Amino acid sequence: MENFTTPDLFDDHRSSVQVADSGLRHFGKKTTFSGQAVTVTCPEDNSFAADVLHQDGKGKVLVIDGFASKRFAFIGDIMAERALQNGWEGVVINGCCRDIEILATMNLPVMAIGSTPRSTLKRGFGDQDQVINMLGTAIAPNDWLYGDVNGLIISKAPLI
Repeated sequence: MENFTTPDLFDDHRSSVQVADSGLRHFGKKTTFSGQAVTVTCPEDNSFAADVLHQDGKGKVLVIDGFASKRFAFIGDIMAERALQNGWEGVVINGCCRDIEILATMNLPVMAIGSTPRSTLKRGFGDQDQVINMLGTAIAPNDWLYGDVNGLIISKAPLI
């Protein structure tokens, strides 16, 4: 169990952290997480995110840049199950997710801007290890992320 709240982390480190603007919602059963960012860009195509979730995710949070699209879901129950099997700490999506009734029963923190039933196209488009600009922040690969029901904090160095 994580032992922090984002308001306390912000109060203790306000001059050295970024805070994502309001807009992310929790879809997983577990809502508190921390880890280092692994970033993928997914222009209406979640192929890169699906591939990355096959890797060991211990201590890592996958950040998917769907460019704030509300047209497509970038993760659903199958990818979430893969994330759990490979030890990912959580998933943050600048876009939507689906299968939210199933995600709500899974111990994988998933933060996204919304939900939609439409899956992405699978064309192999995207990239990895890019800076992701979302909700007033810039999330770089290996940044430290801390999330809970209050929101998301980004730091260049570990805070706890």
